[in-house]
Amino acid sequence: MNKKRRSQHWYGKLDKDGFIHRSWMKNQGFPDHAFDGRPVIGICNTWSELTPCNSGLRDLAEGVKRGVWEAGGFPVEFPVMSLGETQMKPTAMLFRNLLAMDVEESIRAYGIDGVVLLGGCDKTTPGQLMGAASVDLPSIVVSSGPMLNGKWKGKDIGSGTDVWKFSEAVRAGDMTLQDFMAAESGMSRSKGVCMTMGTASTMASLVEAMGLSLPTNAALPAVDARRAALAHLTGKRIVEMVDEDLKPSDIMTKEAFENAILANAAVGGSTNAVVHLLAMAGRVGVDLSLQDFELGSDIPLLVNCMPSGKYLMEDFCYAGGMPVVLKELAQAGYLRSAKTVLAGDISAYAKGAECYNDDVIKSFADPVKPAAGLRVLRGNLAPNGAIVKPSAATDRLLEHEGEAFVFENIEDMKANIDRDDLPVTPDTILVLKGVGPKGYPGMPEVGNMPIPAKLVREGVRDMIRVSDGRMSGTAFGTVILHVSPEAQAGGPLALVKTGDRIRVSASEGALELIVDEAELDARRDAWQPDPPHYTRGYAKLYIDTVMQAEYGADLDFLVGKDTRLVTRESH
Repeated sequence: MNKKRRSQHWYGKLDKDGFIHRSWMKNQGFPDHAFDGRPVIGICNTWSELTPCNSGLRDLAEGVKRGVWEAGGFPVEFPVMSLGETQMKPTAMLFRNLLAMDVEESIRAYGIDGVVLLGGCDKTTPGQLMGAASVDLPSIVVSSGPMLNGKWKGKDIGSGTDVWKFSEAVRAGDMTLQDFMAAESGMSRSKGVCMTMGTASTMASLVEAMGLSLPTNAALPAVDARRAALAHLTGKRIVEMVDEDLKPSDIMTKEAFENAILANAAVGGSTNAVVHLLAMAGRVGVDLSLQDFELGSDIPLLVNCMPSGKYLMEDFCYAGGMPVVLKELAQAGYLRSAKTVLAGDISAYAKGAECYNDDVIKSFADPVKPAAGLRVLRGNLAPNGAIVKPSAATDRLLEHEGEAFVFENIEDMKANIDRDDLPVTPDTILVLKGVGPKGYPGMPEVGNMPIPAKLVREGVRDMIRVSDGRMSGTAFGTVILHVSPEAQAGGPLALVKTGDRIRVSASEGALELIVDEAELDARRDAWQPDPPHYTRGYAKLYIDTVMQAEYGADLDFLVGKDTRLVTRESH
């Protein structure tokens, strides 16, 4: 052993401090030679029964351990905060940065040389990567994997996407409440994340496209034995990465982020990828901006998965998964050269890839939809930007002008959306304020507001909705999101009144409030922010320090990294 490992500052000292570190670890039955200088590998586990998406990670951790031992490493599993997307209030996004802090400080404080990040549910993957990037020790991801396809009445149903459809059908009187409740158990029938191309599967796909996991990580079902084998191989590989000193900063380059943007367009990925990639880039010092997401605007939709298509992640896996998508991007000349956790170029992930179902994974020559990547919108209503997902939108609404109907906050919307006398038409633009990072707080997935009940009964299933919040990656519709600055921060969205006209043009990248500037100045002078919803604890810290959507909604004091070794001992 030529190089003194980081862990040896804990376990290699022949003094009182070394005695303490080794002796208390030995009460778990570890022998002397476990501390002989071999790499200590942390397994950062977000397993929790309150995070159903990640409920299989305890088993995957055992696979990782087998691989670490096989490669001559010493695996040690540790827990961090787990963010149950479907279980937490007011929104799991409020706590993504807290998870990132937990991961960062746990990695920094313990005597480990590299880390395997076990995550999957929407915010766990980006939160873990943000934290790991800020310490910059060798790191690799193993995702939870998607659930098996949902089944109901002999048909495949998709998590999230069909919830929104069924819910509207009940409101319209087209589906009974009894059928709605019966679909509940069939939708989620195995461990794993949403089997639609929601945020969880999107982030797993982008992690693979960035070379932060082994190939095929994104799509293997959670309960597929091949995922356990992948965990084993990942444990083996992280030991090698420690020997090679291959760190997140070596992999998370501008080119890797560009590949993620291109892949997000090709798979019809979640709008939430925007805030997560921006936050991750801020941790490694990569100059990534909202405008960079225009790179994907002309990329066709290749993956025919809900919510933009008709299949599910299990089908995507059997069709060939992300290696096929990367092969298509490479053959079309889009894939950037970038290093991966395998130390080679990302192009190796596409080598030998074969599509086994060309209705699930399309080609550039025959895509699901042309030019389907996210669009960035700007204008006097969103000076710092907003986004829309054309692949999930109604084409005719992407170029539209109409009158606004404004909900001042989420309670206003819920109290009034089903009023029979709500003065709205299919051409109305619904506006929701107060759901941004500071305003809610946490920027929840409520931007895809329900269609007003009176219009649902008339058969309306989409209309333009504008907010400073987010929407689920499983959702669909002509929904304009992440409007910045948010209303609570005094952005122009705060000034919109019912009856104002708004113009949307995806082709021009425009979001305009058609109101005289003098009138807006008068409204601005009279505006006051709402009192904060929280005045203590982490939530107060979040409200006080969170940045706007175009910076990934990270906390301002967490941007960047600190790779210094902790030298002060606890005793």
